Amino acid sequence: MRVLLVEDEPDLARGLARALRDAAFAVDVCGDGDSAVFHACEISYDAIVLDLLLPGRDGWSVLATLRQQGRDMPVLILTARDAVDDRVRGLNLGADDYLVKPFAVPELVARLRALGRRAAGRSRPEVTIGDLRLDTAARRLSRDGTLVELTAREFAILELLVNRRGETVTRTAICEHLYGEDTDVFSNVVDVHVASLRRKIGPEVIRTRRGHGYLIDE
Repeated sequence: MRVLLVEDEPDLARGLARALRDAAFAVDVCGDGDSAVFHACEISYDAIVLDLLLPGRDGWSVLATLRQQGRDMPVLILTARDAVDDRVRGLNLGADDYLVKPFAVPELVARLRALGRRAAGRSRPEVTIGDLRLDTAARRLSRDGTLVELTAREFAILELLVNRRGETVTRTAICEHLYGEDTDVFSNVVDVHVASLRRKIGPEVIRTRRGHGYLIDE
């Protein structure tokens, strides 16, 4: 998943970004509301982690603006404000989840992955493709009960294609899903990852639409 983290406290932002990257998320970070709106309108994020108390445009305004502009990516509000009225206001403005500081990073990771499943129309973390079983919560893939070792990038590509099953996903979309804006990558990096993935799960699972991208059939 590619996540936009909107947090104005530098040490917290750095710590959260590092923890999310360690959990195989691609993370972009910004520290004010105007930058958050710009990023969210320019880049297709899988989720946004949004602090409410931001300099300039606050989190309420960011959320309202994004929803008014038709940006429907999941938004998890991250705040020290735990009043019921604040939670209700956020949900009414279009937030998808709410996490109160202080919190445990594993809970944030689990909530983000649950939001990703929900956005893909799945309530359960397990997906079956032929003899493959993908567990998106445990980050495991098995074939006929035998564990298949995947790198974090390979798992992320497979998960993306599963979430958009039946749809051709462009190389650009895959690359944007895997890497943050501050990461330099080679132009053929997606093809390299897909080739390695095919060697591990079989060439028939992921199809190539030449000149367009990759897909897993319905």
